[in-house]
Amino acid sequence: MTASAPEPAPASAPAPASESASAPVLLITGTSSGIGRATAVAAARAGYTVVATMRDVTKAAPLRAAALEAGVTVDVQPLDVTDAASIEAGIGYVIATYGRLDALLNNAGAGHVGTIEAEPLDAVRAVMEVNFFGVVAVSRAAMPLLRESRGRLVTVSSVGGVVGQPFNEAYCAAKFAVEGFLESLAPVAATVGVRVTVVEPGAVSTEFVANVGVDGSQPTDGTPYEPAFAAYLERTRTAFDPANAQTAEGVADVLVELLLSDEPPARVQTSEAAKRFVGVKLADLDGSAVQGLTAGWVATA
Repeated sequence: MTASAPEPAPASAPAPASESASAPVLLITGTSSGIGRATAVAAARAGYTVVATMRDVTKAAPLRAAALEAGVTVDVQPLDVTDAASIEAGIGYVIATYGRLDALLNNAGAGHVGTIEAEPLDAVRAVMEVNFFGVVAVSRAAMPLLRESRGRLVTVSSVGGVVGQPFNEAYCAAKFAVEGFLESLAPVAATVGVRVTVVEPGAVSTEFVANVGVDGSQPTDGTPYEPAFAAYLERTRTAFDPANAQTAEGVADVLVELLLSDEPPARVQTSEAAKRFVGVKLADLDGSAVQGLTAGWVATA
């Protein structure tokens, strides 16, 4: 499929009806950057009709450019996972345009750092709204279509959905909730033909870290936690350095492989480093291994 030149309109033209009838339809949330953008292009290259959604379609230019360079077409549409009307409209668009949905990839999310004594509860609620309730809401809306197609529900979580990490209390809480939700849903969804997979990347070199907002003033400035946060931040910058972190394209390859797999696992890590990290928690019955690991991230001496 050859991509046409990007247009200023908020959405790409959908695939012709005959084409969309033969190609499986994949809806992805959060495709303006990083893993979502890379996966939208990779999935289109693999033969999916990709409905690539994002909260603000004026930020679609990099995705359109990547699709053009790859020689594929993606259908860019607005979808805000925190807005019920936007979710309804997005799913309605898929029904009206393609008449089916074969796979949903929940990818939209927002990073957050801080600690509970130094931030308002509203900040914690906002993190839960995007990273947890957004997944629940979109999955709920998509399930009737996925039941009909006996499709796939794949969700990008994080190693932070398994291992609690310093200054990521709200973010890890949201990802823990995602993991509990999907682990519980998986056997139920399987009874109606829907395969559920949760995906756990480790450090990934994307715009996600920059978007957390730790440049300039820090969330712990002027609090007793300032020295520990400085140590955490230094460790995190090293972990997410491109020399150490996985690429978004590497994660996208794992996601597309999962979508194409006849027998996708219920949980998968996207790198060997992620497997090792998650493995510490899964064998840690008393919590001492995780605490011994993460305490070093905030050591001030």
